[in-house]
Amino acid sequence: MKTFITGFFSLAFVITGLFAGAQEETTMSIPIDKDSGMISYQEVVQEAGTADELYTRCIEWINRNYKNPADACRVRNRESAVIEILHRFELTNTEGDARVPAGIVNYLLKLEFKAGRYRYTITELTLKQASRFPIEKWFDKTDKLYSPLWDNYLQQVDKQARQLIDNLKNGMMPVPEKQEVKW
Repeated sequence: MKTFITGFFSLAFVITGLFAGAQEETTMSIPIDKDSGMISYQEVVQEAGTADELYTRCIEWINRNYKNPADACRVRNRESAVIEILHRFELTNTEGDARVPAGIVNYLLKLEFKAGRYRYTITELTLKQASRFPIEKWFDKTDKLYSPLWDNYLQQVDKQARQLIDNLKNGMMPVPEKQEVKW
């Protein structure tokens, strides 16, 4: 799982393609959907294969990268070529040399497949607590509860989301065929 998250967020830093839909980026380069005002990482990735082959590769990627894939993967619909993953990652505070847990952010990763391409969308980033807390509230520096830690949390979320995207892209690449060595 840690490998998955690390890889996912590394991928996000490498993203150079266009985000699908109308989006703008904040000063932290976190993509915000102009229509909803919510954080939304989205891209269409060109990748060789039929929709079914890409779907199968994605299932293999999920099984390699999530500790409990059956729990994380809420929707697996081969006919409509859609997979939805509900998962989370941890935030930390750094105090000197110590790293202290600061909370858990839940996210929805939706994957859609068509011949020669797939689209990922990461949305619904919420801080886990008694009630839903959309992390977009961390952008509001005028909030009476504002803390400078919120900027750090947003940077952590962005880093982890981009690593997840990177890991996904690497996992969705076709596996090279092994060639038999002739003596």
